[in-house]
Amino acid sequence: MEPPAYSYSMPAGVHAIPSSELDLRSDAEIDAILLHPPPVKSEKNIWFFWHSGYANMHPYAQRTVRAYHRRFAPKGWTIRVLDLASPNSPGNVANFLDVNDPQLFPAAFRNGTMTGTYARQHTSDLVRFPLLLAYGGVYADVGLMPVGDLDALWETTVGSSSLHPTTHKRYEVISYQAGVDGEPDLTNYFLAARKENALFTRCHALFLALWAEDGGRCSTDGMHRSSLLRGLPLPGKAFSPDVQVALFDYIAQGQVVRMVMGTVDEQDGWDGPRYIRDHVYVMDYMSGSQLINDLTAWDGTRAFNLMSLRVPGPGETESDDQKAARDIVEACLSRSFAFKLAHGLIIAVLGETLGSLWRSHPGSDIVPGTYAHWLRYGMVHWTPDVLPQPVEFRMVTTYKNGPLLE
Repeated sequence: MEPPAYSYSMPAGVHAIPSSELDLRSDAEIDAILLHPPPVKSEKNIWFFWHSGYANMHPYAQRTVRAYHRRFAPKGWTIRVLDLASPNSPGNVANFLDVNDPQLFPAAFRNGTMTGTYARQHTSDLVRFPLLLAYGGVYADVGLMPVGDLDALWETTVGSSSLHPTTHKRYEVISYQAGVDGEPDLTNYFLAARKENALFTRCHALFLALWAEDGGRCSTDGMHRSSLLRGLPLPGKAFSPDVQVALFDYIAQGQVVRMVMGTVDEQDGWDGPRYIRDHVYVMDYMSGSQLINDLTAWDGTRAFNLMSLRVPGPGETESDDQKAARDIVEACLSRSFAFKLAHGLIIAVLGETLGSLWRSHPGSDIVPGTYAHWLRYGMVHWTPDVLPQPVEFRMVTTYKNGPLLE
């Protein structure tokens, strides 16, 4: 990604990344690396999943994955896009995990019988815990655009053998906190840990147990009724009861994490509330990964139109909309750690999103001279001056006392 012929202003609160710390080779050269991932040799892996493989991803998502490579491959990270495209695909999940092992995957995954509107999203849910448990690293959705210094955050938290210099805790998990009133609720679109993590080991066991209910589920539909998740409140209080139920089933993996965090099992030696207070580093999900949505009141069409505007040239007067677009780009690049392009159920609830509109208007996120291109350029070449500070959990509810799977 070569510098443009014109220059974008660098926002306050960010600094340029030296070109020696970036991989600025052509897209084709980067793609050749991503299409042929090397064997796993360390825990510094950034895992993605796209059912039909990297070559078949939407172009705007490919640009996001390339950004991770350009930023973090020079610092020792390997970016891997796994798939279920064909047995011959170098990125096939089967090259990294035993897809026939019932201890790793439910029958619906092993037999290819998953159903439902969001079967592909839930297929990706099922590979996250096994990958992190086997190899460690970061799992991110392909729609999570990088902003902050992931390597620096890793090295000062889960990748460090020392206590955190500010909080004096030894962190084992990184994610985003989306809970209401300080209750822990981790987003599954960004999860980081070293291999064999204690929290994710239990989350994976509970998730498999849910999928095994009723003779073996083929979708997450109805998981809100499971006795294994009894006591968890329905998410999305602002929505209708039907939407809340649909949302619970849609984010069933997140609800599993929530249950494990709220379980105390003396027989297993597991104290979820204590573990997350002492070992989970969470960033605020709104400022840290949803800031563009927040600044546009979750109006995807508004965000798309603003990002599609042209940056005013020298001597041109900035319009009100251009100023709003500039404020968004500068805030995102200086205050966020990433930006999550939303897809899936949210479209049915709130309408089109920036991500869905970039998908339906190919190339609109990379038109030179637009605010979208400025954002893309900044995500590769600049980084915030400071790392996000962890959010404290103000209240942790214990949902279960006793064995997690009973």
